[in-house]
Amino acid sequence: MSTMTVGKLAKTTGINIETVRFYEREGLMPKPERTAGGHRLFDDSDIARLRFIQHAKDVGFTLREIHDLLFLRDSEIATCEDVCELARRKVGEIDRKIVMLTEMRDHLNALTEVCANDQRGTDCCAIIKGLEVGEKPRKKKGK
Repeated sequence: MSTMTVGKLAKTTGINIETVRFYEREGLMPKPERTAGGHRLFDDSDIARLRFIQHAKDVGFTLREIHDLLFLRDSEIATCEDVCELARRKVGEIDRKIVMLTEMRDHLNALTEVCANDQRGTDCCAIIKGLEVGEKPRKKKGK
């Protein structure tokens, strides 16, 4: 098992040195061994752990959830079902966000459809008025 400095670890994984240090402070990365000169030493297991963290972030897990996943990953008693439950909860959260984002998009689309683009002031702007009252505007007849 070869050892490497934080710079080599960062270059190998494509993760910023400061991010590696942040993950250490947050407890996502174990405290590394140090040389006599105080330099931190990392190995292949640290590369795998950083890649795991990055992939978990890529699919939407928060750092707290990643901490839980790492606990399950490292546990001798955790089951695949334990991990599946975390993933199912994340899928549900993503589904709720999709609904919310769709509603946001639809609201903005409705506001822009009724906006009178040729008017210069904000007094009569449908977007400004819609944001003030928080309601979706009704489409004008004939559109």
